[in-house]
Amino acid sequence: MVGPQYDLVGNPLGAVRATFERAAAAAAESGGSDPVAAFRGKDWGASDLFRSFLFEDGGLDRVPVLNASNIGLIKPNTLVRYRGMVQDMLGTEFYIGAFKDGSTWRTNKFTDFSPFSMPHPCESHLWERHLFHCVPAPGQNVWTLESSKGPDMSMMAGCLATEQRDKRKRDRDEDAMDVSENDQGDSSSFNKKPKEDDVHASSSSAEMPASVPEMNGGDHHIPGSPFSCLVKVYDMPESQIKLNDVVEFIGVYTFDPELAAPSDNPDDIMLDLIEDVTAQLLPSKVPRLHCLVWRKLSSHDFISRPPVVEPSPSLLKGIRHSLLSHLTLVLGNDEVAAQCLLLHLLSRLRNKVDVVTVGRLSLNLTGFNRESASIFGNQLHKLIQRLVPYSQAIPLSIEYLNTATLQPRKDNKSGRLVTGVLQLPQGAHLIFDETTLQTGSLNTKGVENTVLLKNLMESQTVEYDFEYYKLEMATDVQLLTLSEGKSNILPSDLIVPFRPSSVPAVNAGSEELESWRWYLATVRSLPQSTEPETYQMIQNEMVSAMRDDRSLGCSELSRWLTMAQIMASSFGEKSLSMEHWQMVKELERLRKERLQ
Repeated sequence: MVGPQYDLVGNPLGAVRATFERAAAAAAESGGSDPVAAFRGKDWGASDLFRSFLFEDGGLDRVPVLNASNIGLIKPNTLVRYRGMVQDMLGTEFYIGAFKDGSTWRTNKFTDFSPFSMPHPCESHLWERHLFHCVPAPGQNVWTLESSKGPDMSMMAGCLATEQRDKRKRDRDEDAMDVSENDQGDSSSFNKKPKEDDVHASSSSAEMPASVPEMNGGDHHIPGSPFSCLVKVYDMPESQIKLNDVVEFIGVYTFDPELAAPSDNPDDIMLDLIEDVTAQLLPSKVPRLHCLVWRKLSSHDFISRPPVVEPSPSLLKGIRHSLLSHLTLVLGNDEVAAQCLLLHLLSRLRNKVDVVTVGRLSLNLTGFNRESASIFGNQLHKLIQRLVPYSQAIPLSIEYLNTATLQPRKDNKSGRLVTGVLQLPQGAHLIFDETTLQTGSLNTKGVENTVLLKNLMESQTVEYDFEYYKLEMATDVQLLTLSEGKSNILPSDLIVPFRPSSVPAVNAGSEELESWRWYLATVRSLPQSTEPETYQMIQNEMVSAMRDDRSLGCSELSRWLTMAQIMASSFGEKSLSMEHWQMVKELERLRKERLQ
């Protein structure tokens, strides 16, 4: 184990070097001619040390969460957590991973620059790391932030930038004199290559400016996003992290305005190896995080107080009844619409065979006008915001279709992926309000956007424009449309005429919301199956229904089966029964009565 002189939060690089030098010395004693050759693409124990500290010893709660509000407070080269969506995958970057300094092997892993003077020439190893440009997940709702608040920054003296600590101390001193804006005090600039003793003792003596610089430099690649991060991941097999994944990265944070300028050291081999694509992500605008530990986030990871009991059918059935009652009230006591909405919220893409998607259930509530949308639509949107991690409401108009950038595209000049509205995390929820749609003409972009939305509805894919070719990317987005009549732009799986009988005036408590969030996340993750005997009986009923009604097609019968499977899951059951099938048939009967 690393000695107590290393603070894993305040000085993670000290622990990294200690574990490396110990592993290199052990390999040298075993008689190997090149003791660090085996460490390429492999952890020598550093990541395991941090993983044990974070998840077994309760250290995760001590690690500050990096966001736009505290970037000026956190000292570089300390341990931070960052949650974000992978907006762009920038390939690999080569760096000098290990080099021989006299008789001692040293490492540059988890840093941008060598913390020691590198002899030139010297015996060294070239390693690689994966680069990801990450942004806050689009549409991320406020309640999800409660699950990753991190420690109180005022208590993190070892991780606060020196100038900020001094300022806090002066603020607390009632007798302190005012300091002039132009008074620099004892501030010193960050040394890109600090001495070994300085690094060992404090990881970095960097002092951040009193004012936080404009994040991302007003980056036009990230419309609406105030904060992004360049994450460097080590020792990761290909395709473990994918585009649009929402991931929590824990690692060494670096942020240095001086790195925006070209290096003044012609012998800086590390700088020469930095990929050109990162030149668009200036270190003075976009912080770096050298990842030690990462994990993909699911809906369960955002629930701050999950129940400690197992998700038994009896428990889930009780929560289902509570949620369905609330949905019914929000929809003006329209129970049919509420039941269909519940199935819609529990749907997810489970499989895809060619162009056939299994598990999706997009919903079109008709009978809306601008007035009813402003009442019921807004109430519904507010509720969904409080239930799911990511959601957005889009007022669909001719002007929006003609001007909005829905399609992500590759800018080959900068090597960057320019995001679009439809670049979304898995499981995001979209509400389209068509009551704002009026008569008008679509331009070329409007037609392209309409095609993109139809493809998203029908096949759960978004076409990315890579300039020289188009690439369809699979997604999993829940789609709800509010319209006056059946939507011609957004062909939904389920069309339900909306029939409210009262105006909603309801509100839910925090405990109810917590249980409903847990319920939605749990039910969506349940496996689904159908016993052979039950499946045969359902198949026979489908054949009979098609014989009685020649208008029925395979797509409608497939939707019935999807609804029945979701209905079974909504009660906490993992296997479809005839009872659930009959419930869906009755729901379909009531729905079709409204269509006549």
